[in-house]
Amino acid sequence: MRAYTSLVGHLLGSHPEIDGYYEMHLRYASPADLEVQRQRYGEHDRLKPGSRYLFDKLLHNDYTLAPERLDAAPLVVLTSLRPPAPTLRSIVSLFARKSGGDPYADPAGAAAYYIERLRMLATFAEQHAGGFHYFDAPLVLDDSARLLDTLGAWLQLATPLTQRYGTFARTGIPGAGDSSPAITSGRIVHEATGHADITLDSTVLRQAQAAYADCRARLIAHAAAALTG
Repeated sequence: MRAYTSLVGHLLGSHPEIDGYYEMHLRYASPADLEVQRQRYGEHDRLKPGSRYLFDKLLHNDYTLAPERLDAAPLVVLTSLRPPAPTLRSIVSLFARKSGGDPYADPAGAAAYYIERLRMLATFAEQHAGGFHYFDAPLVLDDSARLLDTLGAWLQLATPLTQRYGTFARTGIPGAGDSSPAITSGRIVHEATGHADITLDSTVLRQAQAAYADCRARLIAHAAAALTG
């Protein structure tokens, strides 16, 4: 969460070979789940003629991903991490704007979520060695061209991915991904917001940094290919 996943989804989903761009809140533990995905997508958007992929993003541990049970080809799993300090500040900033005292509006609650997610991804890496690709999330802004070229190669796309993208039926809808005005711009906005006003406890931040370093190392070690920078 808060690792440029909505932006990446829109960049991918604007390619003629790829449908999907938002978070569907689905699990993927059997071939039947892929049919649910297709039906859910069709409620708001139409499949492109000749498309090869249907994209979804899984941000939370509630949603199972079991590639070995899906019996789907081609299936490409992309994993990505954003470092803890900017991620935690972004999570806190987002949920502080919501009513109801969400635990993610507190840095400790955001860190607990982040660390548990990293642990799950580290376990996934160990269990599915060679079955996924990894890239550092900051490359979305810091080295967009290299990242898009690499994603295109991993997905074996016939034409390049570009830094401009379309908007769709669920673009900017809360619950489907990023609901900020930036996602409707149709391009990569390189000016990232730092949320410097949000203070992170040093002990909590150290714990998050240790979990990040461990998870990132495991993902890179077990990925079919990795792009770092």
